[in-house]
Amino acid sequence: MKDGKGGANTKTGLVFEMKTDLVSFLRKQSGYSVKKISGYKSSYNILYKKEQVARTFPKNDLYTFLETEHNLDWAGILSKRLLPDDALYVVTNNTVYIIEKKKQTGAGSVDEKLQTCDFKKKQYRKLFSRLNMEVEYMYLLSDWFLSPSYKDSLDYIISVGCHYYFEYIPLQKLNLPVPELPGLVQ
Repeated sequence: MKDGKGGANTKTGLVFEMKTDLVSFLRKQSGYSVKKISGYKSSYNILYKKEQVARTFPKNDLYTFLETEHNLDWAGILSKRLLPDDALYVVTNNTVYIIEKKKQTGAGSVDEKLQTCDFKKKQYRKLFSRLNMEVEYMYLLSDWFLSPSYKDSLDYIISVGCHYYFEYIPLQKLNLPVPELPGLVQ
């Protein structure tokens, strides 16, 4: 499903900035803390009010997680590694959220990448089915993709059970706790 941007939502969702990743965003949120996972290049445990709620495994760290913690030989399942911008494993609902960030300022190859979500989601599901984990696949898109020329691609993303958001992803869509904000009715 798609969502807009603005207002209080930008305080309760992952804001799209190429310089800010999921960990940096959560680190700044009330009640959240992050702790680097030993043995990984850029993976973190995500805690909310001192309770673990999620773990992140971007790019190749996803395969370190599969191999070292689950003894899963990904090469016996997939013919090629898929390297997500962010993979968020949410402990509370046993779901891996694959987040691909796409920023565009002119026509280019990203146009066609939007049309690969069905294949990639199926590949990730095949991979994580061995661990009985669910998979959700979503795009975090820059405003460039609001152009009417992307309507068919965006409709396709929804039709195959994937999701997209412009400029931010609401924390509740990642099944993460939303911090209590002064003056914000939840």
